[in-house]
Amino acid sequence: MADTPTTTPATAPTPAAATLPPASRGNRKQRVGEVISNRMAKTIIVRVERRFPHRKFKKVVTGYKQFYAHDEQRQAKVGDRVRIEETRPLSKTKRWRLVAVMKPGTGVTPGAG
Repeated sequence: MADTPTTTPATAPTPAAATLPPASRGNRKQRVGEVISNRMAKTIIVRVERRFPHRKFKKVVTGYKQFYAHDEQRQAKVGDRVRIEETRPLSKTKRWRLVAVMKPGTGVTPGAG
């Protein structure tokens, strides 16, 4: 017989998606903020606070941004501290979904006085 090296059959590499657990949603942006409105059906408005130094004056400035998030069970109330996660577009303005209510709020409407 000819001198042929014996080779073991090569196993096909598994794709990266097949190795992830089924419940994993990949790397998605998450934000923590306060619920400022829950009047819409299955939608909450979350205000996220961001602190950063001003470009010119270097003073620490607080910036706010509002995100519309999907709340399927309607569990978030006004004043709650919640975690939201980026998702596919659910409507014209809604691109986030509620992950968890981290800290129940006082139930006081912001701005009421």
